[in-house]
Amino acid sequence: MALKTATGAQFARIMSVGGARGSRVVTNEEMCTMIDSTPEWIQQRTGMTERRWAAEGEDAESLGLEAAKKAIERSGLQPADIDAVIVSTVSHFMQTPSLATILAAKLGLEAPAAFDLSAACAGFCYGVGVAEGMVRAGSARHVLVLGVEVLSRYTDIEDRSTAFLFSDGAGAVIIGPSDEPAIGPTVWGSKPDAHEVIEIDDWRTLEPGSRGPFIHMDGREVFKWATGSIVEKAVETLEASGLTPEELDCFIPHQANNRITDSMLRHLKLPEDVVVGRDIIRMGNSSAASVPLAMEALLESGQAKSGDSALIIGFGAGLVFAGQTVILP
Repeated sequence: MALKTATGAQFARIMSVGGARGSRVVTNEEMCTMIDSTPEWIQQRTGMTERRWAAEGEDAESLGLEAAKKAIERSGLQPADIDAVIVSTVSHFMQTPSLATILAAKLGLEAPAAFDLSAACAGFCYGVGVAEGMVRAGSARHVLVLGVEVLSRYTDIEDRSTAFLFSDGAGAVIIGPSDEPAIGPTVWGSKPDAHEVIEIDDWRTLEPGSRGPFIHMDGREVFKWATGSIVEKAVETLEASGLTPEELDCFIPHQANNRITDSMLRHLKLPEDVVVGRDIIRMGNSSAASVPLAMEALLESGQAKSGDSALIIGFGAGLVFAGQTVILP
């Protein structure tokens, strides 16, 4: 008996990117009317001058829908061409159905594979890894991958150590077949014994009428992990692609903290002309949405261009990480 297996494209690529940001702009000055801090302290610690929060009427669905429509339009495809939807999020308030199925319905997709995954700030890169495998294995031809978060609604405004960090947005890409290599090997993993370092309150522990659930984070431990182990994984990801630092055009890490990005740059030994994503300055930390939003910002500003190589890496609660070297759409 010979069992048949699926076969797909030899290679996969990112065909397009689209983003959406919460429409409320919250400056450091406004944040300091809510918490005991100063604009200068926030900027020094994180690099942020402002962040974007969802306004009334905006949520994960609306932001995800806007980003997805942009990505589909820019790809030149029709909604009927999308045969799989992967959404990375930790802030979709319904346990089921998945946000992927809800967005598929709103986009008018016919019968796509659709599912959510939970990998926090690494979620987009996890989604890219899964989608690339689907296209090359032949289980899908065009995959819509989104990172979507509304973290302001999980932010404890009374916690001055985290209140200014998080933001709301969505970033989407279409991944499809390619005639040449355009997505390098995915390097991913976790540090599960430190899963409690970043977490959102368990709904079961909350008293009726109490505030929350909220995000809690041991910032010092996260910083140590990101500037230690994750730097090493970024180096490993670039090496896995076969590119040298001198051949890399762009570096787009998760937008967690400018100081973490600076530490990565020092260890990667990237040339000064490598373009670096620093979307955090005016966006804040949008978790799973941060890498595609930073990618879109670089392309729209002209700092990066189609065909450039880019090292992308995400890292967050779990503790989990994932990264690839990709060719920009």
